[in-house]
Amino acid sequence: MEQAKNLLRELPSVDRLLKHPSCERLLNRFNREYVTRKCRESLEDLRHGLRQGKSIPSQELQENFILTRIESQIASDGVPKLNRVINATGTLLHTNLGRALLSQAAMEALYRVGGHPVNLEFDLSKGKRGKREEAIEQVLLELTGAEAATVVNNNAAAVLLALNTLADKKEVVVSRGELIEIGGSFRIPEVMAKSGAILKEVGSTNRTHPQDYERGIGKKTALLLKVHTSNYRIVGFSSEVDLAELVAIGKKHKIPVMEDLGSGALIDLSRYGLPKEPVIKERVELGVDIVTFSGDKILGGPQAGLVVGKKVSINRMNQNPLKRALRCGKLTLGTLEATLRLYQQSANITDDIPTLKAFTRALKEIEEMGERLLPLLEKKLGKGFHLTLDDSTSQIGSGALPTEEIPTKVIAIQHHEMGAERIAQMFRLAVPPILGRIKDNRFLLDLRAVFDPGDLIPNLEDRT
Repeated sequence: MEQAKNLLRELPSVDRLLKHPSCERLLNRFNREYVTRKCRESLEDLRHGLRQGKSIPSQELQENFILTRIESQIASDGVPKLNRVINATGTLLHTNLGRALLSQAAMEALYRVGGHPVNLEFDLSKGKRGKREEAIEQVLLELTGAEAATVVNNNAAAVLLALNTLADKKEVVVSRGELIEIGGSFRIPEVMAKSGAILKEVGSTNRTHPQDYERGIGKKTALLLKVHTSNYRIVGFSSEVDLAELVAIGKKHKIPVMEDLGSGALIDLSRYGLPKEPVIKERVELGVDIVTFSGDKILGGPQAGLVVGKKVSINRMNQNPLKRALRCGKLTLGTLEATLRLYQQSANITDDIPTLKAFTRALKEIEEMGERLLPLLEKKLGKGFHLTLDDSTSQIGSGALPTEEIPTKVIAIQHHEMGAERIAQMFRLAVPPILGRIKDNRFLLDLRAVFDPGDLIPNLEDRT
């Protein structure tokens, strides 16, 4: 105990550390408040260790040693926490990895609007304040045929805003089979409760009929809601009311109809050999009042919640004070506009949107890349590793086309002593980290979403 007290007395003060010559270069690079805090934290760590009886060599309590450690901590603080990773998991729209990759056009827009003042809410022709989402609305109307459009920061926000605007303190009729939960515990009943709307369930989990909606409509009914079950499918003895039928019921009772598509498509994916997802323009043509969908899923843009439909409903949403809390900034609007312009103008949309490119990539092309990559990866990994190029399937992910799988090629990696978990860890610690998946005690690198084979040649110099 006496030795600890003596060591505690040896510790320099924060002021002494700041006045030390070795601290000068830190104060020249970083603000004084930050450096002072790091000095205080480092000294407190040492005091805590000594009080707990930790054995700390005397030289580690010297000013030079402490400042060297502080400099190392500051360097560690400066390393970005969001880093590039290689997605070889086989989940093409991976929520944990940021979903859709932005197109080149969107990246150019990001630089343009992020690094300069822009006419976000300024009408250059009239010389006065303009509408924030005007460019987005114009192109969305052309792509979807809707009367009006708006955008918020994600699809959950779009649903919340629509429900609060159209059905606050009133009933919303929805099928029990569509009370979905998606990632992050987003549940339709809970979002509806937060919006102020009152849930009115009709039908059963697996079967809902038009007459169920008819019976569910009452004096307090403000909205009929259809939710696309984008992350699961009910099969077998089941039935649902399609949107056209629901719109007809809505018109009969003069009640607006809303559809939450979650992941919405602007083009017909079946043209490219994929299962058909609801196309926004086709849903609008059925007469629905409101359709909401995501910007960063099948659409292949930034995170955003897009809303299209009847002008009267969209106008009400735009006048809701909640809209300001949910609105998008210039980075989202700039990259979203660039993405939508590609849908409007591109001669080959599946080449220009990285998400669609990954979806539609020819299996032969993937196989040829795998054949070139295999010997290079074998050479890099060295002895003891066994690699094969195998058939497999990828999934779209993020709740889109949940039961559909896309043919792909994977490089399967095994080692005669090292298990699959250890191999996966080794690739995760590469620079940049490479993320695959484990199946049947083999580590798999799915090639469908990897376009540069060099991305899968890991820097393993620091592996442990």
